[in-house]
Amino acid sequence: MSVASFAAHVSDMNQNMSRSFSAEQRHTVQMIGSSFKFKQMLRQVETVAPTNSAVLISGETGTGKELVARAIHDLSSRREHPFVRLNCAAIPAGLLESELFGHERGAYTGAVATSIGRLQLADGGTLFLDEIGDLSLELQPKLLRVLQEQEFERLGSTRTIRVNVRVVAATNQDLTAMVRDKQFRADLYYRLNVFPIKLPPLRERREDIPPLVMHFVHKFAVQMNKQIEHIPDGITDVLKLNDWPGNVRELQNFIERAVIMTQGRAFRPPLEELRQLAPVNTPTIVRTLAEAERNHILEALRQSRWIVGGQTGAAARLGLSRTTLIYRMKKHGIKQGQLAAVC
Repeated sequence: MSVASFAAHVSDMNQNMSRSFSAEQRHTVQMIGSSFKFKQMLRQVETVAPTNSAVLISGETGTGKELVARAIHDLSSRREHPFVRLNCAAIPAGLLESELFGHERGAYTGAVATSIGRLQLADGGTLFLDEIGDLSLELQPKLLRVLQEQEFERLGSTRTIRVNVRVVAATNQDLTAMVRDKQFRADLYYRLNVFPIKLPPLRERREDIPPLVMHFVHKFAVQMNKQIEHIPDGITDVLKLNDWPGNVRELQNFIERAVIMTQGRAFRPPLEELRQLAPVNTPTIVRTLAEAERNHILEALRQSRWIVGGQTGAAARLGLSRTTLIYRMKKHGIKQGQLAAVC
């Protein structure tokens, strides 16, 4: 595919997947994908965005939780007000209370001036609490009060401050297990989990990988002022067959590195790195694109006990249709007797 068609393809795709949004909302939808699970997630975003309800976004690292939180904000009536982000895992526990609620001058050593916290900065808008599972047990009841009463006090103050804030939280941890282990308050969990949205990992929506690859190649080629005009046949197929444990973020970083390394007008990713991305129980050393695809198909067939179709078959594992998988099996000369070679 030529680089000139990348932007048009992504634009058409975004228009198609956002048809259910109103005309004034469509410009805010920038997420890329057309798989069933992706569309299902978008419908959830559309449903909850106009409300003021708390949302809990869960998913593996790199699945785009902040992007979903921003979409919820941008599609809501709060979009003209601030979207404020706070990563609960990135700030030391001793400073997190001050960052969240603010502090008065002299509240602690080094507090030389009054500081406004993220809650007050987000007044009228949305507060996105990333990695909410890392919020200390000491601060959890204070956040619960904000969710219930929309009020709080700054550190070192007795004056109550009222705000109008919508809270969207995100986590890659199992909060239900944390509640069971007394590591997270049950009342706070239920208050945050009013409307849960679970983001699928990239390996569960493989059909979204080709358009993501096209988008990232176009994006980084423009940024680096490179004239990449063509993606050779088969490259996106191989990328589609990898599991990408780091999800969209890992794919994006791989494509950025590949664009840096590409010399000339044809996109040339460092395919030798795919050996590290392939399942560890795949014994064959990958030397070519064809071998990478063939080995991955064989591994999927082994895991599905040679069942091609159905919800648990090899085609579903690979994100391919049954007819496409059968075609590729014939293309690579894969027959049932070869299953023993990878068992």
